[in-house]
Formats: sequence, C-alpha cells, structure tokens
Amino acid sequence: MKSASRSGLFPPLLAGLVLSAWLALWGWDEGPYSRYLNHTGWLGSGPIGHLCSTVPGGDVLLPVMLHIIAWLLMLSAMMLGTTAPLLQIFRRLTLARSNRHSLLALVLLGYLAIWTLFGVSVHALDSGLHALAVQIPWLTVHAWLLGTLILATAGGYQFSSLKHRCMDRCRSPLVFVTEHWHGGNERRASLMLGLHHGLVCIGCCWALMLLMFAVGAGSIGWMLALAAIMATEKNLPWGHHIRRPLGLALLVWAAAIVAQNL
Repeated sequence: MKSASRSGLFPPLLAGLVLSAWLALWGWDEGPYSRYLNHTGWLGSGPIGHLCSTVPGGDVLLPVMLHIIAWLLMLSAMMLGTTAPLLQIFRRLTLARSNRHSLLALVLLGYLAIWTLFGVSVHALDSGLHALAVQIPWLTVHAWLLGTLILATAGGYQFSSLKHRCMDRCRSPLVFVTEHWHGGNERRASLMLGLHHGLVCIGCCWALMLLMFAVGAGSIGWMLALAAIMATEKNLPWGHHIRRPLGLALLVWAAAIVAQNL
C-alpha cells in the first residue's frame, strides 16, 4: 500500500516539473533578458554580451552554455510530457528496488543527453548559417528560403517511413521498455534505455522541432503549439491520424511562402 501511494505521486510530480519549466520559460520571455532565450541575441548588449566579449573564449563558450540551459528548459517543457507513459511504466517496473529513484534519474539523463546533443548540433548549424549570411548579403535578403526549406522538410518528413516506424515505437512504451531494460547491470541499462528512447523520440520529432528555428526559438506560443502537436501524435489513441494532414498543411504553408516571394 505504501509503495502504491508513492507510485501515485509520480504523475503529479512530473506534471509539476513540466509546469515549472513552462513557467520558467514564460518568465524568461517576459523578463528584461528575453533576447537571451533566442540565442541569436546572446552577443548583444547587456551583462551576458559583456561577459562574452571579456571572458577568454566567452564568445563561443558562454553562448553554448546558455543555449544548453535554454534547450533543457524547452525539452523539459515540451518533451517530458510526451515521454510520461514510458517513465511511468519504468517507474512501476522498478518500484520494489531500493535504487529506483537513481535508475529513473538515469533514464531521464540519457533521454535529455541525446536531445541536448541534437540541440547543440542544430545550434551550431544555425550559428553557422547566421555567420554565412553576414558574409553573403543575398542570404539575408532571401532568408525566407531557409524558412520555406524547414517547413517543406518538416511537412515531407511527416509522410516518411522512418517517421512512421519511430512513431510506432514511441506509441508502444511497454514494448520499448521490455526490449531495452532487462534488469542486468541496472544503471547502465537504465541509461541506455533513456538514450535509445531519446533517439527514437528524435526520429519522431526532429523535423517539427526545427520549426522553432523557422518561426522563432523564443516564441512561447509556438512552443506550446508544437508541444501539443507532438503530445497528440505520440500519446493519444487517435494521434497517428494527424500525421499526414499536418504534413500536408506544412507543405501548403511552404508553397504559399514561395508563391508570395516569387
């Protein structure tokens, strides 16, 4: 009875963590340093900009650190809710173990680590494109092309077989846990479970996450919309039905932008 009671605390605790992340993002976005939520403004004026210019290597290291902090907040807000079924299943599976909390923490660590690697990679690509645009004015004038390409990529990916396979695995958390966690070498297995789940989750959502760079990485409204879409796709019984209509809508949006700018 005591274990069951403790197990019942997990969903509200996870919901509280997600809500706290959303509130932190909202407070950051509404505060005087909201430009730092969008990493393109980190080197501007203000204390962070001053540190970036005075600390050796600060123009590289500090923006990366800030990006990781912002990205982890976004992940906690947008993605932890979508992975709640798997975490709940793992929590119940390890409920009788004395080290259950550390095992669950390792699953979360693996999950967030692989997503953080993805975020840093996208940040590096985005920063490279901004640097290239400074040197090639044509790219700045035709910046709409990049946004259109991201929209078209996200729309086309909705129809891909890889998206379909990854979505099937995400929508079967019990099967996923039993495939990747057998109890032997518990700590390593828990970490690898989180890493594998993060990879599959990226396979489901990477193209949709890229949309934040097309519509604004610091837009709370867009983050809420994308989080709702990804949670619906992965967790609701009818969620798989929105995959193709969403892809078609993104492709139409991309075509409309092309038509408007040609």
